Amino acid sequence: MELAIGLVIIIGIVSLISTLLIAGKGDKDYRNAVKRNTSNLTWIYVIVIFISLIAVGVYVSWFA
Repeated sequence: MELAIGLVIIIGIVSLISTLLIAGKGDKDYRNAVKRNTSNLTWIYVIVIFISLIAVGVYVSWFA
């Protein structure tokens, strides 16, 4: 049991260090890509919620 806990701790520390090293490298066009992706996702959510509300309304009016 002590060996398993030790391995989990070691793997966690190695994962944290490697994540921090990878996160340190930046991309020049990252902000533009994030802005575009956020905008696209927002529109997708708005459309899906709108269609879902219509579907619930149709279901309630016809089947309830």
